[in-house]
Amino acid sequence: MENKEEFKDSKKRETEKLVHKLIRAIDEHPDKVNNYYDLGSLLTRLNDYEQAEELFMKALGIFEAKGDQSAINLLNYGLGNLYYEVGKTDKAINLYNKIEDKKLKADSYLMLAQSYMKKGQHKQAVAYGITAHELRAEDPEINQVLGDSLLALGEFTTAKKYYDAILKRHPGRADTQFNRGIVAMVLGEPYKDYLTQAKQLNPTYYEKSEKRLAEIEKTLRATQGKNE
Repeated sequence: MENKEEFKDSKKRETEKLVHKLIRAIDEHPDKVNNYYDLGSLLTRLNDYEQAEELFMKALGIFEAKGDQSAINLLNYGLGNLYYEVGKTDKAINLYNKIEDKKLKADSYLMLAQSYMKKGQHKQAVAYGITAHELRAEDPEINQVLGDSLLALGEFTTAKKYYDAILKRHPGRADTQFNRGIVAMVLGEPYKDYLTQAKQLNPTYYEKSEKRLAEIEKTLRATQGKNE
């Protein structure tokens, strides 16, 4: 137990050091946008949302006054990620849509796809996911959002293609294994291996998702009963 507490304290101290280091970097180089972005993103990860928002807004004021569009794009992306995290999805979408930077395009399209998926607007999620996929076809996050959106739309055969693309390189993803198992189950393919893998990789995720399995099995049995 002591070791666990010691580890927590050690991680906390490391994080505090990093926060202070980034604050010092901003003080020493107030013209470097990456320092603001890195600190804002770290505060977001630490769930210090109020401070993160304040920092991003302050930085946006600084770089908007300079007319530095590249910096504005990066800060809008960081602030969009913050709003996405706290569930202010429409605000996040608005910021992602403002980004014109080629380097950030694939990331912003991915976040747009994930934002629309969060809102349950799966057709829009697929549209943005495909645009992101054109820019970065092998990105597992892009393939995942496409697979999940298509699965929600009942486009099982197409969803299968994106899940398979992930599993070739990233077989250790429990969410992909689980959803690929659902697709296989619906398509009448062998599916138990995928579900076993998902359970082994992340038992907590599997338990949370088991209800979906039971509902799908029930629906499939009802459909088969009607067809007989």
